[in-house]
Amino acid sequence: MANGQTDTRHKVFISYYHHDDQAYKDTFEKSFGHLFINKSVGDGDIDTDVSTEYVKRLIQLGYISDSSVIVVLIGPKTKCRKHVDWEISAALAKKVGGYSGLIGILLPTFQLLPNGNYSTTEIPERLADNVTSKYATVFTWDWVCQSDQRIKDAIEKAFTSRVSDSDKIRNSRLQMSRNTCS
Repeated sequence: MANGQTDTRHKVFISYYHHDDQAYKDTFEKSFGHLFINKSVGDGDIDTDVSTEYVKRLIQLGYISDSSVIVVLIGPKTKCRKHVDWEISAALAKKVGGYSGLIGILLPTFQLLPNGNYSTTEIPERLADNVTSKYATVFTWDWVCQSDQRIKDAIEKAFTSRVSDSDKIRNSRLQMSRNTCS
């Protein structure tokens, strides 16, 4: 393995905007799910008729607390979604297994700047805080999803950062109380 890495499969939670980006989540799982242990919420796993606070707690305790890395799939409206913010917040809270590593992946539907970069104002604020502090890394879908090795390297880097760079975690922002775009 490159860089002395092992073939360890880490526990990964995938955060995304369910309405707009489900197809990308499905593609990501189908293409790369063999590289990690998927700890994400599946369709029908959670009753949507229960309270928001209950759903928030269930996702945190039942899924994220057992994950070592969170991958945020970022489309045009992901920054507006309270559930994505809650999931990132939960991943960055210290728990029995430590913090979770954090990766963002800009989907092909995400509008890049003319120079090919992205603006941190267009990604979830809590993720932007951690990109700025150098705890998290953001990749484009087209680059990172070119090979199994790129996905494995990104997950491994995030996994390692959760210990080596835990002092860079920024999680003091208040959690979003509502979605901010329709």
